[in-house]
Amino acid sequence: MAAHKEGEVTPFTISIPDEDLEDMHERLRRTRFPQDFGNDDWRYGYNGAYHREMVRYWLEEYDWRDVERRMNELPHFKVDLMGVPLHFIHVKGKGPNPMPLLLHHGWPWTFWDVRKVIGPLTDPASYGGDPADAFDVVLISLPGYGFSSPLTETGWNWWRTADLENTLMKKVLGYEKYAVAGGDWGALVTQQHGHKYEHDVYGIYTHFPAQMSHYLFEHPDAPPGVEYDPVLGLPAASEYDPVEEKGWFERGKLFVENESGYGEIQLTKPQTLAALVTDSPAGQLAWITEKRYFWGLEERGVGTEAFERVWPKEDLVTTAAVYFLTGTGGTSSRYYWECRGNPWKPSHDRFPVVGAPTAVSIYPGEIYKPPRTWTEKYFNLQQYRVHKDGGHFAPLEVPDVYVDDVQTFFRAFR
Repeated sequence: MAAHKEGEVTPFTISIPDEDLEDMHERLRRTRFPQDFGNDDWRYGYNGAYHREMVRYWLEEYDWRDVERRMNELPHFKVDLMGVPLHFIHVKGKGPNPMPLLLHHGWPWTFWDVRKVIGPLTDPASYGGDPADAFDVVLISLPGYGFSSPLTETGWNWWRTADLENTLMKKVLGYEKYAVAGGDWGALVTQQHGHKYEHDVYGIYTHFPAQMSHYLFEHPDAPPGVEYDPVLGLPAASEYDPVEEKGWFERGKLFVENESGYGEIQLTKPQTLAALVTDSPAGQLAWITEKRYFWGLEERGVGTEAFERVWPKEDLVTTAAVYFLTGTGGTSSRYYWECRGNPWKPSHDRFPVVGAPTAVSIYPGEIYKPPRTWTEKYFNLQQYRVHKDGGHFAPLEVPDVYVDDVQTFFRAFR
């Protein structure tokens, strides 16, 4: 059911029309596969043989209706808010005093990539935990992503999303204070809550501690006393501990130099990309699956076989299906353009930039890991953990570790 007026929350059920599924399948059956050679290690990008196998799987084995049924086991809602047809999940906690918690996905994620942590966070006793650690979980689909569509207004980026969420949490759902957690774009949204809405949050948990002037040419939030690399615009190699943070600078440098081309396209010409991915489900699959391959090499290894051991085909296809079936390959990409086109401006000039109590986790497979010297100056750092497993998609890859981080940190604020 769709929301009808500003601020009115209505239940929502995911129900893709049969004709949309048949159209998707017909397009998949008519996929034109590119020539590919000398690319067993994916050096040229998305591997052609793997692409053929994924399209075959999508047509012959994948069951959208079964995934849709499991998605609908969660309580979904829609609300027209600040011009956005906002989709969100709201799961009430089972415990003596659940704390409100905003969770986040990023790009190329969907809300479904965060599903594994919802149960343990809302009902810890059922997972062997303490019911006193329960949260009320609120998880939105970012504006222009998935079922937060159709987005028809310009200007929606991560910092404006924090304004939207603050309105949702306080004025629509009635929470006085809330906790926040996220990675990828969700990390920047999370950090904006801790920057602009410091007094509305208990604290924040970020597992992608990126500078909020990320993707901008100027860095008004650069902490004093931190040396920056003049080419990369990131904290310099000299800021990294040569033992404890060995290889971290090189990891970020590799990403900027070799893996950030997608970002430049989405920062500059997202509508051109939209013409490709909106027309072709196979193209949408290739565009976003390649990111999951390259963003996990450090802890996984090279090659298709290693990739398949980590990423179930169903998860990869579901992500592409949500983007394709909702037609949001383009509007989700515009989230990048709007980051640079409507640049973030600090709400204050104090340091730390994020004044709310902060927990930071560093996962080994993360695409960028800042030095602790920068992290301690940028955040009001209260918890800092360096993990041995997991990567950029931590809530999907290592949900138990993620849940322990969140529960441990926010326990002090109950």
